[in-house]
Amino acid sequence: MKNEKTTVENICPPSCGEKTGGAALIEIKNLSAGYDNRTVLHDINLTIYERDFLGIIGPNGGGKTTLIKCILGLLKPTTGEILYHSCKKTDTPSSEIANCQLSTVNCQLSMGYLPQYSSIDRKFPITVEEVILSGLSSKKPLASRFTARHREKASAVIARMGLEGMEQRAIGALSGGQLQRALLGRAIISDPQVVILDEPSTYIDKRFEARLYELLAEINKDCAIILVSHDIGTVLQQVKSIACVNETLDYHPDTGVTEEWLERNFNCPIELLGHGTLPHRILKAHKHSHG
Repeated sequence: MKNEKTTVENICPPSCGEKTGGAALIEIKNLSAGYDNRTVLHDINLTIYERDFLGIIGPNGGGKTTLIKCILGLLKPTTGEILYHSCKKTDTPSSEIANCQLSTVNCQLSMGYLPQYSSIDRKFPITVEEVILSGLSSKKPLASRFTARHREKASAVIARMGLEGMEQRAIGALSGGQLQRALLGRAIISDPQVVILDEPSTYIDKRFEARLYELLAEINKDCAIILVSHDIGTVLQQVKSIACVNETLDYHPDTGVTEEWLERNFNCPIELLGHGTLPHRILKAHKHSHG
């Protein structure tokens, strides 16, 4: 039987910056992945470009988080390859470039990550300022302290997140929305080329939800964003393109998606829920047609 190749590479292509739509930052080719001898994702192909704003939708258990773990290098694909391209001008050694959390050596693509709320240990004794500063940890030697410049940058991010006056508050004393804002601040403080958000609106207070998406629109002027959610009612209003993940991946280059289009092309049953003034469409469990 032919052996499949699994590779993760870091490349700066000659065409960086030459494409009208922006250079490719991440290329996923023929990727499959899973856990405990069970394949969760099959033959995934996807490219993320500079200043892309990609929404990844799909039902719970369909493989959205598995795909993100592969992109972050937290899970090794069983087959296929992921190519990371970085054209960012920097004097920082590639081994120290910020916050990409990849298991591969010499990752040159910087990524910020906002994990799912449920993965955060709220009992951990750390303050808002310390959480946000931790996004700069790879910008300094391990044993050294954060500099005045680092703290000045953290103060600016704290203000941007609307967390002034909470700098020394422990994360266990924050509301769900406040904690999400602190974690978003951590994800963006290093000026990453890609920001990945896994269900970012979970537990966010509605007053801040609109501001969250305003912030993401501002952030998207400088970097690519990957937004993971099962709530397509909100996502379709914010992103530039959509990928539906449920074992396989179906890509749609814009957000002109209707319920009929989803059901016809993805075989995705949809449940329409009322939520304040904003309707939320939730994808139920389904399988894509492989025919």
